[in-house]
Amino acid sequence: MTTRHARCLCGAIRVTIRGDLDDIAACHCSQCRRWSGHVWAAVPVPEDRLSIEGADHVRWFRSSDKAERGFCATCGSSIFWRAFGRGETDVALGCLEPPTGLRLQRHIWVGDKGDYYDIADGVPQEERQ
Repeated sequence: MTTRHARCLCGAIRVTIRGDLDDIAACHCSQCRRWSGHVWAAVPVPEDRLSIEGADHVRWFRSSDKAERGFCATCGSSIFWRAFGRGETDVALGCLEPPTGLRLQRHIWVGDKGDYYDIADGVPQEERQ
């Protein structure tokens, strides 16, 4: 079984992910751009395959009536996004320890993307999710 690790900038939060990962996406919605400073790239991980060491450093912000976002209370790293009741948590790709062996599979919410960049990598784009 594949095991990957992720962490926040200061290392107060360490994440272990067990198993294969799929549906790697970059979200271009205005909330994700504000949250991350640009594009939010993440991978969904089922809760039973995700372990968080330093969970007491995670602060959750309810960003809508459908989801919340988790960040490090010490360094401010944006690490998690999760929809209520979905049973999985998206982990930021930028927090994964290299080599990840992963490739972006799709762009979502491109109809809401910023006007300051183009998406020209050939990866499939979805107007919404």
